[in-house]
Amino acid sequence: MRGADARAEEAESGLAIGWVGIPSITFRNGSPMSITRDEVAHLARLSRLALGEEELDHLAVQLDAIVSAVARVQEVAAEDIPPTTHALPITNVFRPDAVQPSLSSAEALSGAPAAEDERFRVPRILEEED
Repeated sequence: MRGADARAEEAESGLAIGWVGIPSITFRNGSPMSITRDEVAHLARLSRLALGEEELDHLAVQLDAIVSAVARVQEVAAEDIPPTTHALPITNVFRPDAVQPSLSSAEALSGAPAAEDERFRVPRILEEED
């Protein structure tokens, strides 16, 4: 759990906005959930990120807030709610596929600036490889 100094620093920096009053979140085994500065430093080393002392302190506070928010979402009792991909039901608004008359090759190519072998001729943009 974060200490009083960290919470005071968050309040002064404005990072704690929206988090005031949220109860302490714990893992299932009862241990408090938090991200420490040492854990951020360890993750930075694993990620090969060179972070300064101020960056480590700043990221520890931010990552702790993110993990706490995710834990709060996971606390929602959702056993009776089916998994969904969209908030609202989606219906297909496309028409059924049906063969319809279309242009012939000659009609389609009649307005083209250049045609070759019944295809649109376009400028080459890639070089040929040997």
